[in-house]
Amino acid sequence: MPQIRKITGPSRSTMASVTLLLLILCQAHPVSAAEPIPSHIPKEFVDLQVAITSIDLDVRYFSSDNFIGEPIDGYGAAKVYLSLPAAAALKLVQSDLTGRGLGLRVFDGYRPQRAVDHFVRWAHDLTDTTMKPRYYPRVAKENLFRDGYIAARSGHSRGSTVDVSVVSLESGEELDMGTPWDFFDLRSWPNSEDVSLSQRANRELLRSVMMKHDFRPIEEEWWHFTFQPELFPSTYFDFEIK
Repeated sequence: MPQIRKITGPSRSTMASVTLLLLILCQAHPVSAAEPIPSHIPKEFVDLQVAITSIDLDVRYFSSDNFIGEPIDGYGAAKVYLSLPAAAALKLVQSDLTGRGLGLRVFDGYRPQRAVDHFVRWAHDLTDTTMKPRYYPRVAKENLFRDGYIAARSGHSRGSTVDVSVVSLESGEELDMGTPWDFFDLRSWPNSEDVSLSQRANRELLRSVMMKHDFRPIEEEWWHFTFQPELFPSTYFDFEIK
């Protein structure tokens, strides 16, 4: 597995893009971790389709096509929000991929805390395994907390984490990553040897272009990246996506 490089701050190109978005979209007013979590959409967040008009969205949590099997609390629209710096950096990723005839597909970005609470309630109901064959066939539901697939807090709620894949601009088809998004399994680890060489190469393509623009990957999910430094490293938001 390639070693994760140390990220000391956003690149110059990312900062220029952030500045442009700030000028166009908002007048930033940071919210400190000590302040009440706002229920409205903060000025420091942006609808990703406004920031990146060419983005491909597949917002499964707005639908029943997810590991719970029903629309998730807080997802009132098929939209993705991100903090402004994360959105600006993702725009640079999209530009890089476009030059290769590829583009991003985004599954999730900002996630309301009420959605995370929905996940937790569902995980405690061991009788509901409707989506197990598709999303967690090799994991017992009672082990989802133990194995780290479900937690009471998510970095997504801080607004700088995004779940993405890559699609062909010509066909609109997603590149074969070896597993679907949100698949709870060791095969979803980026360095899994239970996927083919071509599938690992597709994962590495995504990983390399995301890291180029200051997104940090994690070891357990090939689709999960967090922009560094986070604009809100300690604040978990709960505004509805609408």
